[in-house]
Amino acid sequence: MLSEFKTFIMRGNVLDLAVGVIIGGAFTGLVKSLTTNLIGPIIAFATGGHSDLDKLQLVISKTLTFKYGAFLNDLINFLITAFVVFILVKVINRVFKANKEEAVKVNPELEVLTEIRNLLETEKKA
Repeated sequence: MLSEFKTFIMRGNVLDLAVGVIIGGAFTGLVKSLTTNLIGPIIAFATGGHSDLDKLQLVISKTLTFKYGAFLNDLINFLITAFVVFILVKVINRVFKANKEEAVKVNPELEVLTEIRNLLETEKKA
């Protein structure tokens, strides 16, 4: 059972997933910092000087408070993350498409041999 677990853990997919989760965690911190330290002050300037979006709220009563600033913060974080992932996917697809086009190139000798084979098959039928 221990050897099976070792085989499972050492598979490429599990290691790739672990690296992705670690990088994703670090990226989340980076996006949060970008939102808090760069985008937040710009929005704060536009909304009347609140330096932290989390402090923006609508108080209806003592028991009913809508913290729309926290939602805006999370929404901005999501949009930045989604945009960066979109750009990464576009770049990766472009790289794989270029590699795929190189792989599709047919050997000229093989192409000639295929034509000869097709001609021979056509002559047999005629």
